[in-house]
Amino acid sequence: MVASTSTIKPWLVQKYGGTSLGKLMDTICGSIIPDHAEEHQLVVVCSALSGTLKAKGTTSLLLECITLAERGAEAQQQLIELVDVIRNNHLAVLDSIFETQKGSVFEAYDIPKTNIVKECEDLKKFLLATQIVGELSPRSRDRVISLGEKLACVTIAACLASKDIPAKAVILDDVVCAAFGASPDDQAAALDRLGSKFYHVIAEEIAVRIRDCEPAIPIVTGFFGIMPNSLIQTVGRGYSDLCAAMCAVAVGAKELQIWKEVDGIFTADPRKIPSAQLLPSVTADEATELTYYGSEVIHPLTMDQIREANVSLRLKNVFKPHAEGTVIDPKSTSSTFELGQVTKVVSPPGVLLKNDFSVGRFDRRRPTAVTVKDDVLLVHVICNRNTKSGGLLIQVFDRLERNNIPVDLIATSERNVSLAVHSPGNSSAVLRLKEELERFGQVAIVKNMSIVTIVGHKMRSQIGVASTGSSATTIVTYPTNASVDETLAALAAANVNIHLISQGASEISIS
Repeated sequence: MVASTSTIKPWLVQKYGGTSLGKLMDTICGSIIPDHAEEHQLVVVCSALSGTLKAKGTTSLLLECITLAERGAEAQQQLIELVDVIRNNHLAVLDSIFETQKGSVFEAYDIPKTNIVKECEDLKKFLLATQIVGELSPRSRDRVISLGEKLACVTIAACLASKDIPAKAVILDDVVCAAFGASPDDQAAALDRLGSKFYHVIAEEIAVRIRDCEPAIPIVTGFFGIMPNSLIQTVGRGYSDLCAAMCAVAVGAKELQIWKEVDGIFTADPRKIPSAQLLPSVTADEATELTYYGSEVIHPLTMDQIREANVSLRLKNVFKPHAEGTVIDPKSTSSTFELGQVTKVVSPPGVLLKNDFSVGRFDRRRPTAVTVKDDVLLVHVICNRNTKSGGLLIQVFDRLERNNIPVDLIATSERNVSLAVHSPGNSSAVLRLKEELERFGQVAIVKNMSIVTIVGHKMRSQIGVASTGSSATTIVTYPTNASVDETLAALAAANVNIHLISQGASEISIS
């Protein structure tokens, strides 16, 4: 018998970060999830558990395990002890969940405890075996890192069960194999052929596993399979956000919620700018730009998924579960900051925007948000060969790719290229990069730079003349909706010297 459509609850996907789970598991399992389950069919996606410091979180400890495994037999005892730490951390959380429980509920303790111990013992055997070789492939690294999400889901499901809420852990570490076969070559060919639709196929497989959980709440691992070239290399550390987006696409969710420890997206970093204000909504394009240039908003591939599926994404604060947060509406082309509150919102400090004459009306255009990305290197290469600019770029980018250094900004001419890149973090890596690039010409590298980016849909076609000041060192990126002359004048007034400007690649941001 088919249920009446009026009684069917809409799907809602919630993703929780590891730090939130580590700090507020009882609140999340005891009130937030139950409250939303009353009106929705829930899917919960979990990152690996973390504490106050990410350096002590499960994923960081697993990365340390990989390092110890590659050091060989001399680090064997350290490796064993570290895996035991990971196991004991999760068992301690499990003990705290069930310590006050009596009777039949206590039976739910044994299965998760056994799973946690078994998973950690399996990891220990795997890593001890790899110590003989002294090296892990990217896919083997993925296998190690996936343990964090597995243990988190087992623990969260147990916590919900202790509160008489039926829940089931859904482990996705084999989902890519299920969708595309076990051959890495076949998987890689599918990724090349399908592009973003690769993730749609995975979503279909995820949908089957989610629906198999009914009526229990599926608690899904943020880690979604051993990718052809490694999940970390293909997607990056924000893979759990992408997994949550695929879950939302899979079930046709009404909304995807990302729960963090902040109220949402602000006009600037409130830790640095006290006058920064919460944005009730931003567009998908704005959220993507802010992510690229330093704000920990949402993984860009996540935005692609929800945009194609027209799923709204809401950022929520675990400390303020009843607050509205910030909505990222994939259908919207304007933020509520600009449309509804333009007369009440204070522009970011130092950014005064003129009326826009380019569209034939006197309409005040404001940026939506300003973000800063620190720890950036500015690399200048002056070519000493008879090489066209295209050939120079190919060679320079090849060296950066080999050193696993991503590029944020670029400016180029016939025989010169300037790039803002993420710092590799140590002086030897910087020196090695400089030596490799010197094969093509003169190289200058400036350290300790920052990228400033202004983002906003309302900044298109803004008329302005760039002007700069002197002193200090900063790389700047600006959105095109901003009045560039006034923005740069504000930086000049603060004695900030601008080394590189990138404005043409995106219509809604200037860096």
